[in-house]
Amino acid sequence: MCSTDILLTTFYNFPMGIRKIQNELGRKLKALRLDRGLTQENVAFEVDISRDHLSNIELGKHPVNIKTLYKLAQFFEVDMKYFF
Repeated sequence: MCSTDILLTTFYNFPMGIRKIQNELGRKLKALRLDRGLTQENVAFEVDISRDHLSNIELGKHPVNIKTLYKLAQFFEVDMKYFF
């Protein structure tokens, strides 16, 4: 396999890795929210994002930025590593 093939393989496989991380993070976030009996509206208000954005994070459709992830971890009183 030449270096171009390796680069292309890495490039095309990378987004799938990101999607898997997004899906797992969203699954854990939703589980936390439901375990605490909170609505998406409650959580979104507390971390200053829209309910739609939170929903998309939970579904793995949108990546979460570090600032929002930090706010979520603070709100749920978990370490940021919990989500990974």
